[in-house]
Amino acid sequence: MPSKPKIAPKELYNYVKTSYYNFSHNKMANKALKTIEKEKGKANPKELKLAEAYAKDILGWKGYAPWLKAYTAMAGEFKEGWLPENYFGNVVVPKLQGEVGKTSFLKPLSKRLFESDAFSDIGYLVNGSFYDKNYKICSASEIKEKLFSKSGKIVFKLNNSFQGRGVFVLEQATFNTKQVVKFGAGVFQNYIEQHSFFNQIMPNSVATIRLLTVLDDFGESSLRAAYLRVGRNKDSHVKSSSQIVVPIALDSGNLNELGHSKMWFTMKEHPDTNFKFKGEQIPRFKEMVETVLTMQKKMSFVRCIGWDVVLDKDDKIQVMEWNGFHTGIGFAEFTQGPCFKNLGWEHLWKE
Repeated sequence: MPSKPKIAPKELYNYVKTSYYNFSHNKMANKALKTIEKEKGKANPKELKLAEAYAKDILGWKGYAPWLKAYTAMAGEFKEGWLPENYFGNVVVPKLQGEVGKTSFLKPLSKRLFESDAFSDIGYLVNGSFYDKNYKICSASEIKEKLFSKSGKIVFKLNNSFQGRGVFVLEQATFNTKQVVKFGAGVFQNYIEQHSFFNQIMPNSVATIRLLTVLDDFGESSLRAAYLRVGRNKDSHVKSSSQIVVPIALDSGNLNELGHSKMWFTMKEHPDTNFKFKGEQIPRFKEMVETVLTMQKKMSFVRCIGWDVVLDKDDKIQVMEWNGFHTGIGFAEFTQGPCFKNLGWEHLWKE
């Protein structure tokens, strides 16, 4: 009797990992669909069937339908060209981002990679050693003096930090190099005092503008989505768990009428400051876009990048970080999609 074929441990691990990834995404998508339908009413069954057919026939698997259904409920109709979050993670990331995209997790490399002073870096902690903004190694006493030369407050971001986790606000009076080393490797950045426009929305934390850019097959960079993320009264920095996200018009830089909570509830004004979103224009938005489009071309190995940008009190554009791996396309597709139409990414799974 022939023996059963053995499954290699690595293949089994990848199968379990992918299965859990898709399960968790579909669970989130179904939850989003219920929340949206609770607020907007039941989605049109015919449109939902179009989403199912598109997932199976175009994207190659019915398991991509849940996100498409949630997008459909939000938009009120199905739109060809949408990419589900888990399709982006399963297919697009390995093919167009890959291992090179993971360099964005290594915060100390950003300024060197892009050769740009737009990053607000003032120092680094790598393998237990401190470095200044020019990558020169420093003693513990030297680094403290350099980090706090302009302000009594700085920000430290760990490698692999995301969604507001792994971010620390440090003050000169309590700064302890031995304690900081225990955090792990990362980047020290200026504590940004934001432009007065953003203080109107929420003064307690620094707002971030997420710009999603793409490099096409001809080497041309383009902006595909933009949205503003602001915190709540209790937050020292913007956190995914509590943030309010507002779409930004790509052509004008104007805020959308509606902001969205993590659970997809909508609001016309910030619940803590009563700032009304509709029609308010992001200052220097065009220049922010030009900055990141230029930088996208410098990182041609990574075809889709999410940039976190802010404008400081001196009207200077500051790039806080870039994400070149799984950039998180869900909110963009929900509110501004399809964002990646005409790139052919829906066919990548066939290759």
